[in-house]
Amino acid sequence: MIPGGGQPNMQQLLQQAQRMQQDLAAAQQELAETEVEGSAGGGLVTATVTGAGELLGLVIDPKAVDPEDMETLADLVVAAVHNANASAQELQQQKLGPLAQGLGGMPGLPF
Repeated sequence: MIPGGGQPNMQQLLQQAQRMQQDLAAAQQELAETEVEGSAGGGLVTATVTGAGELLGLVIDPKAVDPEDMETLADLVVAAVHNANASAQELQQQKLGPLAQGLGGMPGLPF
């Protein structure tokens, strides 16, 4: 008869889960420290965000500023931030996707 009825070694599962949790925390920290850019209007507006999606900076080329058409400038700013956030989400998927899949594959865990 197999000790424990053939159940997986809980100590091993807990250690594996702890390693994955540490890997996830390290990946999240790396994302928070990584900067990605997005732009709009052929580079007239550039937004910089962290890999976690936090807006860090915004650069607006003076050629984009038309006092008679502030609506277009606002649209360019929104588009640049959206573009940067899309890049951040792609980076998140690259960094966190494999870790999430690994957590989902562990028997006995509700992921």
